[in-house]
Amino acid sequence: MSLADAPVAHEGFYVTHFLTAKDQAKSREFYVRVLGGKVVKLENPCYIKLANSWIILNSGGGPTPDKPEVILETPRDLNKVSSFLNLRVADIWACYKDWTAKGAHFLTEPLDNHGHEWRCYMRDPDGYLIEVGQYAQAAIDRFASFSG
Repeated sequence: MSLADAPVAHEGFYVTHFLTAKDQAKSREFYVRVLGGKVVKLENPCYIKLANSWIILNSGGGPTPDKPEVILETPRDLNKVSSFLNLRVADIWACYKDWTAKGAHFLTEPLDNHGHEWRCYMRDPDGYLIEVGQYAQAAIDRFASFSG
């Protein structure tokens, strides 16, 4: 791993997203081939630089001293979700077409969400939900009005 590519905070903090993976190689291949991530550490855990963030993939397991009652596992029921990865893109249709061609499985094609944004959802190999969204100009203008 190159130190320049590692999520090491010298001040403030970085956001990384940890995902429990049944098969680190299969999940790693998805995040690299479909989403263009860069592997910084191969496994146990696997670190992937993904655009301006990081994904950490590791096997599940039982409690540890710092999380004494927590068990890490992949999703049991794909229709019950408590969190998901959210990717904001510049061109949702280009991403949808490109990632579909690379093997991503979307629940639907991108849909207009009341003129506020376009969005669609896909799943990674372990079933984690990933939202792909693109803000509409009206939402961007609204964000601009909040500055101050």
